[in-house]
Amino acid sequence: MSEVSDPGSWACPLPIRDHDRVVIGHGGGGRLSGELVAGLFLPAFGVQPSEVLHDAATIELGGQRLAFSTDSYVVHPLFFPGGSIGELAVNGTVNDVSMAGAVPIALSGGFILEEGLSLEVLARVAADMGKAAQRAGVRLATGDTKVVGSGLADGLYINTSGIGVIPEGVDIAPTRATPGDRVIVSGPIGQHGIAVMSQREGLQFDTEIRSDTAPLADLVAVMLAACLDVHVLRDPTRGGLAGSLCEIAAAGGVGIEYEEAAVPVPSEVAAACSILGLDPVNVANEGKLVAMVPESSTDDVMAAMISHPDGREAVVIGVVTDSHPGVVVARTAFGARRVVDLPLGEQLPRIC
Repeated sequence: MSEVSDPGSWACPLPIRDHDRVVIGHGGGGRLSGELVAGLFLPAFGVQPSEVLHDAATIELGGQRLAFSTDSYVVHPLFFPGGSIGELAVNGTVNDVSMAGAVPIALSGGFILEEGLSLEVLARVAADMGKAAQRAGVRLATGDTKVVGSGLADGLYINTSGIGVIPEGVDIAPTRATPGDRVIVSGPIGQHGIAVMSQREGLQFDTEIRSDTAPLADLVAVMLAACLDVHVLRDPTRGGLAGSLCEIAAAGGVGIEYEEAAVPVPSEVAAACSILGLDPVNVANEGKLVAMVPESSTDDVMAAMISHPDGREAVVIGVVTDSHPGVVVARTAFGARRVVDLPLGEQLPRIC
């Protein structure tokens, strides 16, 4: 039987009443991940290919719109500079819900524990999850544990699901990307993937590279207060900035152009990527977002982001265009243009 790549987190239809409505969610990966979801899971679950994939599903229930998402975390090692699997499990799902413009409310936690895992490690992970949930303002409301045999779970795997309420008037989806929108990145990219890789492989750099893992719900709320009509939000996790932009361009049927020189890449990340043969735009992030906002609201949104600790290094890197629909183009420092494609697979496996 052929091997399959991890499709990333995504949301599928729920058995709901006829008057309820669901928009399908998808939590990014690479080209093979997208093909696995589209070619295997969606047909099996009876989902129409035309339905939009997003970071979280949108469910209309009792006159209220809810965002719902789930994700599984298999990062190795369990602890790395700037974070742990426990923090990722909370922040990652909080951020997926937040990318729908929702205010996260509660999470569930499912734990696959390998026989022999020390209680000290599990207690540390649980404490990290509790602190992350408190920082994000969400409740860890329910959970489950299962134990598997030695060697079957690399210590510990965690699944979290989250739910949040979408405020009235908020309509955020990749299909809303509109020519003329400005493309904003909330800060420096590539830190999480390189932090995990350096810890796993024992790589040493002059400056320690730390994961950027953080909850983004507060930042999103500040942005929406400045402009309720934010068109697109996405957290560029697996597949990195390039993967997110390619997915948005394809979903919205628009072109995206960005300036390579405008993309904020920390010098230590750039150096590490050069050594490892990686492109920073393909490296995962866990505390950054990509936004597409109307040109007329860009200054207001940027001012709001810069006033927030998680957005103080936000920059405009590009524009949405009606040229080359579905294609992302990068302008190099030399004035040339190159097509940016989805990564074929995971450059950095086991980073979340």
